[in-house]
Amino acid sequence: MTAPDRGFTNDEFASRLAKAQAAMARHDVAALLLTNEAEIRYFTGFMTQFWQSPTRPWFVILPATGKPVAVIPSIGAALMRHCYIDDLVCWPSPAADDDGISLLASRLRHSLSNGGKLAMLRGRETALRMPLGDYTELITRLGSVELYDMTTDIQQIRMVKSPAEIAKIRHICGLASNVFSTVPSWVQAGIPLDEMFRQFKIRALQSGVDDVSYLVGAAGAGGYDDIIAPPTSRPVMPGDIFMFDTGCVWDGYFCDFDRNFAVHHATDAACEAHQKLHDATLAARAILRPGITASDLFTAMHKSLHPNGSPHSDGEDVGRYGHGLGIQLTEPPSHTSWDQTKIENGMVLTLEPSIGYGDGCIMVAEENVLVTLDGSELLTQAAPRDLPIIAPNPS
Repeated sequence: MTAPDRGFTNDEFASRLAKAQAAMARHDVAALLLTNEAEIRYFTGFMTQFWQSPTRPWFVILPATGKPVAVIPSIGAALMRHCYIDDLVCWPSPAADDDGISLLASRLRHSLSNGGKLAMLRGRETALRMPLGDYTELITRLGSVELYDMTTDIQQIRMVKSPAEIAKIRHICGLASNVFSTVPSWVQAGIPLDEMFRQFKIRALQSGVDDVSYLVGAAGAGGYDDIIAPPTSRPVMPGDIFMFDTGCVWDGYFCDFDRNFAVHHATDAACEAHQKLHDATLAARAILRPGITASDLFTAMHKSLHPNGSPHSDGEDVGRYGHGLGIQLTEPPSHTSWDQTKIENGMVLTLEPSIGYGDGCIMVAEENVLVTLDGSELLTQAAPRDLPIIAPNPS
């Protein structure tokens, strides 16, 4: 499998910035302050696992004109200098009293000197990655600045992927699909679930993924009842249903899909659940095209799963039937009854129906798709309609 180029051209970053600055101009925003990894990486290319440390704050300002301005701890200066920025201001962090706030306030005052609003991301699926006390101090230093929420604008820009982004997601989906295809060749009854997790990660890394940032799953007799717990050391046994759900990463972009398997044999209820989930995914793909809404996708899957109606309104107890995908494992939109986000050409989505069955069991299926002008392209190797059953080892 030929890998796409790593990184992005300056033209790609310039295009992203131009879209953001056009939105800023529409709302009379003079500066947009970013504090989170995804947005800072999206607009500058600053990619590092150092975000896992909560010690230091990181700030990037998108001005009304010109390239981004980075106000960051000096430990990140060497990396940031290679990124898409115009100005770099650093301080030694962590600092006892002023952890970059005076520098940040100074740069923001410069951007706001001719008037205009200060924008941040304040809505659903955003977070303020700085101490609340520092944020309060920053706003105090800025005085009577008018604040504005640009969550919708920035999320809309990020939801539509460029060809270069799509190439990376297609590549990681292919790598992970190949790893899933090997599972029946090495999983057998008696292997502890946590060892299966280790083996999956090893095989994924050997296949060429950069990281297995997310791997959850479960196993149980006839089915499982949890889809987010860490693995236990319980061996999988004949009659168990097990599931892996992975978010592997290549060059900063995720896949996110799962696969279900039965060990030696499966109940009729588990087999029927797997078929219903497969049919629900096909129902979503049958209507998937630009112009529909995330809510339409939910409705198509829910009606397929529950043709006679159901007391559940949003994805059984899981809450939704899929979401966006990109530089984060989950991105907007959410396939729920209430999300009216318009689907556009170039979006990458997960289709993730779920269903309850038996005595408290749940089953989840997930595929990754690219929205095209006339429909969709499946980025993952499709799961079969029939539940895969791992045969006993003949030895």
